[in-house]
Amino acid sequence: MKHRLSLFCAAALLTATFTANAALEKGAAAPDFTLKAALGGKPMDFSLQQALKKGPVVLYFFPAAFTKGCTLEAHDFAEATDQFNKLGATVVGVTAGNIDQVGKFSQVECRNKFAVAADPGAKVAGEYQTQMQMNGKTVSDRTSFVIAPDGKILMSYTDRNPDEHIQKSMAAVKQYAESHS
Repeated sequence: MKHRLSLFCAAALLTATFTANAALEKGAAAPDFTLKAALGGKPMDFSLQQALKKGPVVLYFFPAAFTKGCTLEAHDFAEATDQFNKLGATVVGVTAGNIDQVGKFSQVECRNKFAVAADPGAKVAGEYQTQMQMNGKTVSDRTSFVIAPDGKILMSYTDRNPDEHIQKSMAAVKQYAESHS
């Protein structure tokens, strides 16, 4: 019975539909947006244009709050946020999945360190070419961008495994900070 259940689970995973677009690349102009967001559980509006006035922006898209990979990634970004801030960068997470939970996610999993924005219908994810279909629903693919204050993308990285997103984002922010100090 256990073997049959394992086979069933494996088959279910294999039949889940995952299709994704290629994300905007380094050097492309970052589409401007303003989204409803939360920081520390408190509602706010997040404006890319306003954030870029302070310095580079680490913009990361994730499929859905409170899922295993997204929670791990949020913890890692939360741990690195102070270092990003010291380098003049702002971190923001954006999701098109379970958007009604961004407030709680910003507080619990992002540990009150950075804003999380809701992207209804994955419209902003579409502008960044980082949408994916998962079981018939359009959600944000796991993609991280670093955007320079001039609105140009300095780094674009897509991988469903959350492990490398923080390191690659930090390297891009450090390189920017070193070349603009």
